[in-house]
Amino acid sequence: MTITSIEQLAEAVRQFGRERDWQLYHSPKNLTAALIVEAAELLEPFQWLTEAQSHELPPEKLEAVRQEMADVLIYLVSLANTLEVDLLKAAEAKLAINARKYPVEKAKGSCAKYNEAG
Repeated sequence: MTITSIEQLAEAVRQFGRERDWQLYHSPKNLTAALIVEAAELLEPFQWLTEAQSHELPPEKLEAVRQEMADVLIYLVSLANTLEVDLLKAAEAKLAINARKYPVEKAKGSCAKYNEAG
């Protein structure tokens, strides 16, 4: 099966979990904890690399990153399924909030937080 949308991914993740009765364990608290663990694992292949090295991962490290990114996405989608959050709408709304916090004329070329930007 080829997954081409967030909706298809959400359904595939739901079905995968249902087949294994994982809804017994997939509380929002547990899914959030699992998401944080996977996000930390995503950082591991980059540990101790320079900025330049982080852009030029060897194939085996790139594959590890790819798999950890997939784990993060799957747990995030599982959490969204459990809480009935539409991730695309949430992301769209958050981008609008961020656009107000970080207007181009103030934020371009700056990594300062919105409440620190001059």
